[in-house]
Amino acid sequence: MKDGPDISRVAALVGDPARSNMLLALMDGRALTAGELASLSGVTKQTASSHLARLLDGGLVAREVQGRHHYYRLGGADVALALETLLCVSERRNGSRTRTGPRDPDLRRARICYDHLAGELGVLVYDRMISGGLIVDEGSKLTVTPAGWAALDRIDIRPDEIPASRRPLCRTCLDWSMRRHHLAGRLGGQILKTILLKGWVRRVPDSRIIRFSSSGERALMAWLPPQPSPGRNSSGGRVPGRAG
Repeated sequence: MKDGPDISRVAALVGDPARSNMLLALMDGRALTAGELASLSGVTKQTASSHLARLLDGGLVAREVQGRHHYYRLGGADVALALETLLCVSERRNGSRTRTGPRDPDLRRARICYDHLAGELGVLVYDRMISGGLIVDEGSKLTVTPAGWAALDRIDIRPDEIPASRRPLCRTCLDWSMRRHHLAGRLGGQILKTILLKGWVRRVPDSRIIRFSSSGERALMAWLPPQPSPGRNSSGGRVPGRAG
């Protein structure tokens, strides 16, 4: 028998349709009751409780008890990343598609992925931060540059105010819609939290969708570095393989 983690156990937990629906319902970072998850998954509350016990045992969800109520949320950012990646993989089962991700244009435009911004605007934020030199990809990790901290300070995000945890400060997450990266990690979560507090965006109830107001989207674009000129990279050099 091969040594190492047993991925078959996790795959079996995710592979059940009712359990996968529950996990996807928790992708927006909310904590939901067994009854709410039962309704969203189309099963009885008793069946949902049985599924949740297995997910809890497998570490895919966490439970919080308040009085008589039990609330469930995703087991962590790594679980959200795995689910987002599986969404991308599952769409290839019938061959390639011209249009990837959700059909709902609002869900494609901007949505919550665990605790950070995803969708078209999430990818745009990551791209502009990379091209503008606010964060750099050092191969094994992403690092915030001094220029990046200066830019983040302009929207009231400071390094000593980002909650400490074992999660990386910033990392990439493969976007279901765009098949490109958006920003995750503690910084990704802090950016979403900040723009929510500033009122640039609002959450759509019972959905992963978040909607930017016109002024909020303008404020986001004004904060981000400008889009680089076509055919040039962030350092000003011409991108290899493109015509002059």
